[in-house]
Amino acid sequence: MIGVSKIKQYSNVLDKPLSKGKQEVSLSAFAFLFSELVQYNQTQVDNIAELERRLEDAGYAVGARCLELLCHREKGNRRETRLLGILSFVHSTVWKVLFGKVADSLEKGTEHEDEYMISEKELLVNRFISIPKDMGTFNCGAFVAGIVRGVLDNAGFPAVVTAHFVPMEGQQRPRTTILIKFAEEVLRREARVG
Repeated sequence: MIGVSKIKQYSNVLDKPLSKGKQEVSLSAFAFLFSELVQYNQTQVDNIAELERRLEDAGYAVGARCLELLCHREKGNRRETRLLGILSFVHSTVWKVLFGKVADSLEKGTEHEDEYMISEKELLVNRFISIPKDMGTFNCGAFVAGIVRGVLDNAGFPAVVTAHFVPMEGQQRPRTTILIKFAEEVLRREARVG
């Protein structure tokens, strides 16, 4: 019969399969929503460190949910168990889903064995934010650092994650580096497994 299709009826919304759906959000909508998040939190705090902490906490919740969703969609409910595997997952898969491209670079720290850095020339959350002179060191990348920390903590790789501006020659805006310092237990586990 023409025009008749079989549509499976679901009795409950929880029975419906998770589809990939449309994965893009309007850039202007994101910029507006993120700007409102920053402005709201700015009214709730007294200093820049507290504002960055609140943005990081908001990002942590996003990261935890991202990990669950991406492990289900991309990996068949399997999670990374190795350090380089989870770093590669964050650098490529998570970054691509959130920002539409792979991060510019993933590097191992030269001074400390437990440090890794994800660098981005123009981080999306810093692109549309103008920072007043009185908030000179404020970095909206704290939100992304929170996302990375949420992914790592919930995957079983506890770490301290911070966002830093790194000046670049010939560039007007500094590069944003997400510094990941893993807990000692992660390095011990990695040495035992590897």
